[in-house]
Amino acid sequence: MARRLGIASLLLALTCTPAALAQVSDADRATARSLAVEGQEALDRKDFAAALDRFGRADAIIHAPTLLLGVARAQVGVGQWIAAQESYNRILREGAPEKSPEQFFEAIAAAQRELDALAPRIPQVLISVRGPDTAAVTIDDAPVPRAALGVRRPVDPGDHVVRAAAPGFAPAEVKMTLAEGASETVALELNPVAPPPARPRAPVAPPPDQGASASGSGGSGRTVLGIVALGLGGAGLAAGAVGGVLAIDKHGDLSDRCLGGRCDPSLKGDVDSYHAMGTLSTIGFAIGAVGVGAGTLLLLTAPRSPQRAGISITPVIGLGSAGAKGSF
Repeated sequence: MARRLGIASLLLALTCTPAALAQVSDADRATARSLAVEGQEALDRKDFAAALDRFGRADAIIHAPTLLLGVARAQVGVGQWIAAQESYNRILREGAPEKSPEQFFEAIAAAQRELDALAPRIPQVLISVRGPDTAAVTIDDAPVPRAALGVRRPVDPGDHVVRAAAPGFAPAEVKMTLAEGASETVALELNPVAPPPARPRAPVAPPPDQGASASGSGGSGRTVLGIVALGLGGAGLAAGAVGGVLAIDKHGDLSDRCLGGRCDPSLKGDVDSYHAMGTLSTIGFAIGAVGVGAGTLLLLTAPRSPQRAGISITPVIGLGSAGAKGSF
């Protein structure tokens, strides 16, 4: 009988809606009535999840205290007591306009009675956190404002996980089961995380010795220049020696042909050749001396490596030849 009266009241309420709700289309009104009937039937057979779905849909189409009351009752049935408390309070806050169906005022009165009965049954928990002020606290992954810490907080009955976490600290977690009307205290402590041991660094190879590299490069260049200078010097000495020998031969020939130190004008070409040979010899010896000296100096002052530790250079001048010899 009560079930029939409940459904009849819903149907009447959705038929005799206030003027503010009269603008809802007939199709929407019919849909809301059908959902309300299905919701009440689910509520009567204690299928609270189905009742919550149907009443919620109906109230979204036509908002009325009778439908929101069905939502609140279904929320109590599925254990969503905090949400049900808010639904009851919303019915009381919104009230009903004048000339509303009597069922609206009856729903408001029922919401007040059921809210008064539900409030003392709601469990409460007091959460305290010892640690940094930056700690983030959650209940079942839902954040808890810092202003709500240290005071009683209403919570749905059943199993819950309270967790606190902060950077640089090990997270703290407490699991609990809250019975109807229970009042619990949860204390969480965050302890600093010890820094991981320092990992030994891999040895770093020293950069290549730029000075040694440059020195080796410079030494190699000096050695090459020294060898080239020695070659040129040797060539100069050889040219000077050849020129000197030819000049000596020419001088002996002219001495036999020029009596009293005076030469016949017809021998002018031979005299010029003699002077040219002497000049060539002088220039050759001069170039040879400079080349051998410079080459020797470059080789002796070049940075030595083990491969060149035994360098030795010796000038060589012989009859009809001149040069330098060495070991490298």
